[in-house]
Amino acid sequence: MVIVGGEVIFNTVHLPDSWKLATYVENGGYAALRQILTEQMPAETIIAEVKKSALRGRGGAGFPTGLKWSFMPRHYQGEKYLVCNSDEGEPGTFKDRDILMLNPHALIEGMAIAAYTMGVRKGYNYIHGEIWHAYERFEEALAEARAAGFLGDNIMGTDFSFDLFAHHGYGAYICGEETALLESIEGKKGQPRFKPPFPASFGLYGKPTTINNTETFASIPYIIREGGQKFLELGKPNNGGTKIFSVSGHVNRPGNYEIRMGTPFAELLEMAGGIRGGRQFKACIPGGSSTPVVPADIMMNCTMDYDSIAKAGSALGAGSVIIMDDSVCMVKALERLSYFYYEESCGQCTPCREGTGWLYRVVHRIEHGQGRMEDLALLDDVAHNISGRTICALGDAAAAPVQAMIKHYRHEFEHHIEHGKCMV
Repeated sequence: MVIVGGEVIFNTVHLPDSWKLATYVENGGYAALRQILTEQMPAETIIAEVKKSALRGRGGAGFPTGLKWSFMPRHYQGEKYLVCNSDEGEPGTFKDRDILMLNPHALIEGMAIAAYTMGVRKGYNYIHGEIWHAYERFEEALAEARAAGFLGDNIMGTDFSFDLFAHHGYGAYICGEETALLESIEGKKGQPRFKPPFPASFGLYGKPTTINNTETFASIPYIIREGGQKFLELGKPNNGGTKIFSVSGHVNRPGNYEIRMGTPFAELLEMAGGIRGGRQFKACIPGGSSTPVVPADIMMNCTMDYDSIAKAGSALGAGSVIIMDDSVCMVKALERLSYFYYEESCGQCTPCREGTGWLYRVVHRIEHGQGRMEDLALLDDVAHNISGRTICALGDAAAAPVQAMIKHYRHEFEHHIEHGKCMV
């Protein structure tokens, strides 16, 4: 797997020991934190700069980061928390673990800046349970930062104190949902909470909490150091900065690519070496397995940003680009995706607990030559009755791929039903 560096987060990955504190500091690391502490920069100024940057949440939802930060009651008298979501359990996602492995201090500095801005003294980084090596690397970085005075009491000789802890998850997909993640940190079963109340008012241990993704926090030092306007200009209006895209599937050079928001998809595909084995490009899942599939002809006209992918009928998500060539049977692909969401449903909501099982079983019987034409309407009906009727978005994540696959590749499902086998 390749890693192609960019201008914001992966700008130092080509250097030896890029994850070490010395390398980070030599390349401008912690300068942004030092700047805001030295100048005693007002929180309003920092939030305004983040808003100007048009940085949107890189974990999947794409919510404006500066706006989210403004929800935190800065003058609340009592403990508040900052949480980083490094769970990254969705199929197709693998960017955050490389940030933890190759540039962990960017995340630490970004969280420290966020903590100063929101008046927070304690933070947690929730790391996916199946990437133990990344957890260990991040712990090493935390120790370096504490020893150098970038974490802990009276950071850089000021009255600002903030400490950060790594929390090891256990591999449950549902814990990527922010409130289930909070439940897990508290030692409970990872199940989503009803909202409202939202984490900004009732989060970790019932206290105000702000949660952002790894890549989101890691982008903050650049924004403070270089300015929100410069970050914005790296991308396009409403889609500021660079974005790390995890490209996998039938390409010659799968890996993580940090490119400017708004880059044509065709350029990203070329960077990834094109379709493997000289086959034809068939389809793309642009934002991880929970986002709707997009046929090749539509995808080739897209640019890699939230707005363009939304117009194509899908979502940018976490930027997890799954490429499929013309050897892929879309029925078989959907069977595997449906099984994943069936297995990962926490079971709290009836539409999701029961509906994901129905989706999987119906697709399974179509794939194995036992389907009926009325199954296609049944799948659409079940998906429709899951969407928007669950506490968290896992139900939507299970339903969207089903609806999109049938919409764009109905003929393959009909062939399976009529002939009992794939048409590819």
